[in-house]
Amino acid sequence: MFAVQFDRFGGPDVLHLGTADAPRPGPGQIRVRVQAAGVSPVDVGLRSGRTPMSARLPLPHIPGVDVAGVVDEIGHGVDGVAIGDHVFGVVELAKLGGASAQFAVLQLWAHKPAAMPWAQAGAAGTSAETATRALDLLAPQPGMTLLIDGAAGGVGSVAVQLAAARGIRVIGTARPDNHAFLRQLGATPVTYGDGLADRVNALGAGRVDRALDVAGAGSLTELLNLTGDPAAVVTLADFTAPTHGVRLSMGQLAGEPDGRHGLRTAADLFTEGRFTVPIEAAFPIQKATDAHDTAEHGSPRGKIVMIVDDAYES
Repeated sequence: MFAVQFDRFGGPDVLHLGTADAPRPGPGQIRVRVQAAGVSPVDVGLRSGRTPMSARLPLPHIPGVDVAGVVDEIGHGVDGVAIGDHVFGVVELAKLGGASAQFAVLQLWAHKPAAMPWAQAGAAGTSAETATRALDLLAPQPGMTLLIDGAAGGVGSVAVQLAAARGIRVIGTARPDNHAFLRQLGATPVTYGDGLADRVNALGAGRVDRALDVAGAGSLTELLNLTGDPAAVVTLADFTAPTHGVRLSMGQLAGEPDGRHGLRTAADLFTEGRFTVPIEAAFPIQKATDAHDTAEHGSPRGKIVMIVDDAYES
């Protein structure tokens, strides 16, 4: 098959499109002919070598954990899906990649709604899983107020919508130029950074019952001031969490229960017209370098995705 890959760590220019052995699904897995694959901050960090997890990668490595495509092979013990079905989901996370290719094996998946564009489906998997996992940990009840720090990015924008669908009032932090975007998703926007607690209190929204830190920008002290309870705060990105008594959620890589049911929820909400996957930019897979550059240096609004063209010949 053809695949985006890198054989050394560095900037986006280390990526190239070449050939690789096509994967086969194991028990409980399915394989898809890829139509779209997301590019996430995790992919950027692994490719750059800046994260300790990079040391676990055998090179060359195929990046990407989010994918959507057409089922073409089914592993042992899988039911509820058939050859030719359109699905979206997440690769086996322990392998830290594999989605940016002609074929990919999925560990978690849901059926893609017929009206959902491939670009949105290809970028939805980990954001829906991660947001759902975090919301399950926080367990906000209908009518409560949840503050999401970093609400305009790929995970944050999905978390806003999934929380609102649960009947939660959402306050989301973002740059001022992303405030209109957050209102469209159903959140009350506020500017992030120092003084966050004062700005939130000025909204007159009353008590903040729960807080989710997506950005990892050092806001835990202010989130604790707002909620008054370390158990009411979850972070996805701040590794100082234990010093604050706050839970850090890392999902399957840390042996936690996953939020796979969130993929089906997202699909159902999309069909009802209550969910979208905001796409910042889409690139053909031949432009993987540009896709990674945008993911690394672009504005954090929505997701970056690559569209796979079967006409490519390696």
